[in-house]
Amino acid sequence: MKIAKLLRDNHNQTVALPQEFQFQGNEVYIKKIGTAVVLISKDNPWGTLFDSLELFSEDFMETREQPNLEVRETLE
Repeated sequence: MKIAKLLRDNHNQTVALPQEFQFQGNEVYIKKIGTAVVLISKDNPWGTLFDSLELFSEDFMETREQPNLEVRETLE
């Protein structure tokens, strides 16, 4: 796992990303999940999701039990 340096400037903290982790553009989306901070490209925020789809095995959720469809009244 790579390590990035944290820099402090007054009330802000900056992460100095190694070259291979740097983003295009000037802004990223940021999300805190527990103790992790996730940076997502503002240019292509859905790219991470689409790229991750290839990581699932062919049998992923093969044994998932899907409930039967519920019949409901139609809305008027």
